[in-house]
Amino acid sequence: MVQLPKSLFLLALLLSSCSTLDQIEDTYEQRYSKDIAQIQDLQSPELKNVPIPQVSPVVAVYPMSFTDQTGQRKSNSEFALFSTAITQQPNALLIRALKHAGDGKFFRVVERVGLDNLTKERQLIRSAREQTANEEEKKKALRPLLFAGILIEGAVISYEANLESGGIGARYLGIGNSIQYREDNITVSLRMVSVATGEVLLEVLSQKTIFSYGKSEDVFRFIEANTELVEVELGNARNESSTIALMKAIEGGVLEIVETGYDRGFWVLQNKNEGVELNDEE
Repeated sequence: MVQLPKSLFLLALLLSSCSTLDQIEDTYEQRYSKDIAQIQDLQSPELKNVPIPQVSPVVAVYPMSFTDQTGQRKSNSEFALFSTAITQQPNALLIRALKHAGDGKFFRVVERVGLDNLTKERQLIRSAREQTANEEEKKKALRPLLFAGILIEGAVISYEANLESGGIGARYLGIGNSIQYREDNITVSLRMVSVATGEVLLEVLSQKTIFSYGKSEDVFRFIEANTELVEVELGNARNESSTIALMKAIEGGVLEIVETGYDRGFWVLQNKNEGVELNDEE
């Protein structure tokens, strides 16, 4: 059996590790650049292009009806962090996903997060009209607030940090590089509840993986007859945005609600004449 020289073996190992490093980095770059490019847009094109029903259901999301139930803190191996791993206002992302479904034409989302402010403004309008001298203005009544036939509730129920991790590295003649990666997982639960009966009509789970990696390169040399050592280290790390990951998980759940609702007859395509209508609006 022919044995390769030790130097050639180490060189082959170094080249192999470099190839693996590039593959991991390319995987992240594809996901990371796509997320940054679409941060202002809806992440799920499928949700944006869902078919429009005959009657758009009126839905509401209350402030405490969709919250973070994980209690997960940002991970750090050196010191304790008190910042939460995900945003504490996930209901804003849920409202955004509902409002953009079907290019903004599938759901009619009514305001419930700032309902107190909305009520105060309506009282001010009534008060101003009562004080005006114009009798016609006094007789004008505000239109009643639109009520919802469906409540969308749920929670962020799981954030599993460091679900999978690993790395690889190599060094040859004082020159080396290494890379580590980690995967986290976030899980969202959504429920569609009928206001008329209180029945939970649909319940879905949606998950999204968060990918992170760190890369380092270092060089060290002995100089002056092996009496002095020079060492240089470089490195960087990148993490997928947990907010964008949560946004994708929520949009995946809303998309499943839309598709399952069509399958069960909760809403009907515009070109059909039969189905169950959950919207109580006149």
